[in-house]
Amino acid sequence: MTRISVLLTTTTLLATTTIAQSNREPPSTGLHSLFLSAGKLYFGTATETNNFADPTYQNILSNPLEFGQLTPENSQKWGLIQPQPGDFSFNASDQVASLANSYNHLLRCHTLTWHSQLPPFVSSTSWTPDTLRQLITTHITSVISHFGSACYAWDVVNEALNENGTFRNSVFFEVLGEEYIAHSFEVAREVAPPETKLYYNDFNLETAPEKQTAAVELVKSLQSKGVKIDGVGLQAHFTVGQTPSVESLIATLQRFADLGVDVAWTELDVAQEDVENASELAVEQQASDYVVAVRACLEVERCVGVTVWQFTDRYSWVPETFPGKGDACLWTKDYQRKPAYWAVKGFLEGWVARMNVTRAFVGGNETTVRTVASPRGPLTEVSSGSERLEGSLVKVAFISFGVWLVLNMM
Repeated sequence: MTRISVLLTTTTLLATTTIAQSNREPPSTGLHSLFLSAGKLYFGTATETNNFADPTYQNILSNPLEFGQLTPENSQKWGLIQPQPGDFSFNASDQVASLANSYNHLLRCHTLTWHSQLPPFVSSTSWTPDTLRQLITTHITSVISHFGSACYAWDVVNEALNENGTFRNSVFFEVLGEEYIAHSFEVAREVAPPETKLYYNDFNLETAPEKQTAAVELVKSLQSKGVKIDGVGLQAHFTVGQTPSVESLIATLQRFADLGVDVAWTELDVAQEDVENASELAVEQQASDYVVAVRACLEVERCVGVTVWQFTDRYSWVPETFPGKGDACLWTKDYQRKPAYWAVKGFLEGWVARMNVTRAFVGGNETTVRTVASPRGPLTEVSSGSERLEGSLVKVAFISFGVWLVLNMM
């Protein structure tokens, strides 16, 4: 089969982004629809029941062009879902699940075994290994069984590692050691529908090298024991101007993908360090940082999607947790799309357009896009065959069209 590889410089991408940023009309396409066109599974957001009475919020959340996946921000965490031994309360989490179903959005469920937001009976009881193991079994079995096939994926274990790569000293680790992680996954796999994806989820895997390496070794350890793990969720809580480079983010995602698991940005936001004094330059940098994160996912085949940790600053977790920081989302508090939104949308439009141009001229749907190094800097390779072309978009289009004519005359 004849193959044509098209190399387009990053400046072509940025030109498309600039055009989209200048257009402030409500889009006829959105982040999720463009992600689907780029071959990914979803662009989603965290949400919670305290947002449900806000009609403007719901109007955006329900838009299938913008979002195709929801994650309950808090209501599936242990402290809310089992506050007392054997006393399960699914009211709030059921509302999120029902909303996702009504909007025809995927539901990405979060989280089962986590050191934080535990009820007092879990964190203060003197457990033996057997009793704590049984507690984990009962909790995971009850929660997964309740939601069944409603959950596309579960974050089975959340944030088990310290920044230096050691295991976090939680009640689970103190009693069971690292065995609690494998046990949690084994129970989840036994009770979850076979199509449900089971993830390990953590923060700063993108910026803390020792933690990243420890997470890689954790996945390998589970796999060596025959424990099935389907994915690694990287939370991607970034700060403006401190987001890693696109090459670094691609390498991080690919490092996990090379283990044979899916990857995803599961809690993406990019916070201003000092909201009160954020400059126009900082606003532009935020837009660039968001594009870098989104692009990294597109560059890695096994990156299935992006979830932002709330889409509007009105409900962002950042200001309350980190006083002085904030404005981390793609929409403002009054639901105006930010330059970061338009930059991401423009980038996605450019990405999808190049894929479509190549398919139109060459034919077929086997086009892939990835970054390659060159003496002129990073280039974007659009592949649909085995020959190699390099040049501007116009030049490539003419050559591709010529090849297409030749192929179709044979």
